[in-house]
Amino acid sequence: MSRYTGPKCKLCRREGEKLFLRGTRCEGQKCAIVRRNYAPGQLAKNAFGKQTEYGKQLRAKQKAKRVYGLIERQFELYYERAVKQSGSTELALQKLLETRLDNIVYRAGLAESRNQAKQIVNHGLIKVNGKRVDIPSIQLKVGDVFEVYEAKKSSKLFEKAKGDKKFKAPKWLKVDLGILKGELINMPEKEDMESIIDTKMIIEFYSK
Repeated sequence: MSRYTGPKCKLCRREGEKLFLRGTRCEGQKCAIVRRNYAPGQLAKNAFGKQTEYGKQLRAKQKAKRVYGLIERQFELYYERAVKQSGSTELALQKLLETRLDNIVYRAGLAESRNQAKQIVNHGLIKVNGKRVDIPSIQLKVGDVFEVYEAKKSSKLFEKAKGDKKFKAPKWLKVDLGILKGELINMPEKEDMESIIDTKMIIEFYSK
């Protein structure tokens, strides 16, 4: 299955809630959920009716894929890796998703959305442990240091991040936006995860 390249606002409308795929636009009155809070398509206004248990599980999986910007096979591989780990499969899946490099760049305040974070990494603007990388799916470990490539720290792309005095990084990250640098200091716990992701439903979907 190829990656979705259509309007991102349609994805939020299909899920019936904000997935924050377009950064600050999602917070204003131009947000598609504010303007048209129904699913896209001819039968749109009837799309949020009663769902079966399978339908709920499917939507939970689709929502998580869209939030993290993954295609189907990528998401399946994360589930397969999570199952093989000891302890809670739900927590293992969430940790794998949260510690992707593109997600950490977003969570550290270096990008307005995960999609922008993915582009920043793809263009080689991020270093991990002193080495320039361009793979968004790199999995970071505790102690890994990430930062914007020196030649790009003065770029207009990061002006907003450096000037954001209100930003508060999650407790599992240590971030200094003044120098556009951060470190993964702990693995994220359940309370640190995306609240709109229902991993229990996702595990049930794949377990059948």
